[in-house]
Amino acid sequence: MFFSDRIKAMQTSPIRRLLPYADEAKKAGKKVYHLNIGQPDIKTPDEYFDAVRNFKIETIAYAESQGRTELRDAIVAYYQSWGIPYERNDVYITNGGSEALMFAVMAICNPGDELLVPAPFYANYNAFAQASLAKLTPITTKAENGFRLPSAELIEKLINSRTRAIWISNPGNPTGVVYTAAELEMLASIAKKHDLYLIADEVYREFTYDGQKFTSLGHMGDVLDRVIMVDSVSKRFSACGARVGCVAIKNKEFMGQMLKLCQARLCVSTLEQVGATGLYKTAKTYLDEVNKEYKSRRDTLYQALKGMDGVVCEEPKGAFYVMVKMPVDDAEKFIIWMLQNYDVNGETTMGAPGAGFYAADSGLGKSEMRVAYVLKKEDIVKSMTILKGALEAYPGRVEAIKA
Repeated sequence: MFFSDRIKAMQTSPIRRLLPYADEAKKAGKKVYHLNIGQPDIKTPDEYFDAVRNFKIETIAYAESQGRTELRDAIVAYYQSWGIPYERNDVYITNGGSEALMFAVMAICNPGDELLVPAPFYANYNAFAQASLAKLTPITTKAENGFRLPSAELIEKLINSRTRAIWISNPGNPTGVVYTAAELEMLASIAKKHDLYLIADEVYREFTYDGQKFTSLGHMGDVLDRVIMVDSVSKRFSACGARVGCVAIKNKEFMGQMLKLCQARLCVSTLEQVGATGLYKTAKTYLDEVNKEYKSRRDTLYQALKGMDGVVCEEPKGAFYVMVKMPVDDAEKFIIWMLQNYDVNGETTMGAPGAGFYAADSGLGKSEMRVAYVLKKEDIVKSMTILKGALEAYPGRVEAIKA
């Protein structure tokens, strides 16, 4: 049977690929602590459910392809509270941040075009690029210096005639890095100099810790016509299943092209948009409390990891992930081994293999694992006890690991 080059170029999700092993472990009676996926156990605000319950209509009709006016206006008000000057016509609603990212790549890339992205990066960036037969060119960052960006000179050496954008996650998934204003100003300067877009994935905007000040690419006023802002209710309001996101930019020509894609898929679910509108009415105290909870979970996780022999990681400053370098021959094999062969009192744990968070075929991340601190502290403590014991018992453990 024939399959397109596009679909053959796409990788399976490293975050979800090993779920069949977890399912088998559960069938065998084990409890699995899922640290492999960014699915918070935080309560979704009541405002979401209240808005849906109070939506009285006889027919669920198509919504506008750009998104319901009420939701777009609510998002505009949200952005303006952050000092980001978007207006209604600058914002279109998408099926989660994922569709916004895929649409952005489709709008600016031809097959063979390139996108610069700090690595490690969110694994599905590979899939979004591959779906358009585009290529991710990694800007290598390292845990040892907090995953900070390299100099402008080093970044500019990666730019060529096929480069279309610089793509960042801020705060970073999977690294937890929070970029400084100086780093973002550097990227803005590079984008202007080389006529590039800036794709800004800022879905973890509220989650910064230890006094880290969040600066948005939306604060870079002289490049707002090239900043493709991507956002979502998934993590901010613990509403991953709602699948409501948005794309925003101060560029009428770009939005005119984006409208073609929005119209082609008709619309985002009307009912989910109603619920999402309610979410943007959630009191700020909700997000303040969620931030405190994630910081507490971060502290618990990080202290446990630092106490494990041979483990290398840096304290994440934002989002709710950490990349962990482990003394193992292969992180994917180790995760599968844990699910199949290791448990403590019938419980085991699961992370996401690190190699999938780098450019395809880079060879990087083989001994790394992304851990999401999305579970309550008691479960994090249990899962870290399991991980420590598993690392000590794993047959493929390597005694020396380079930091």
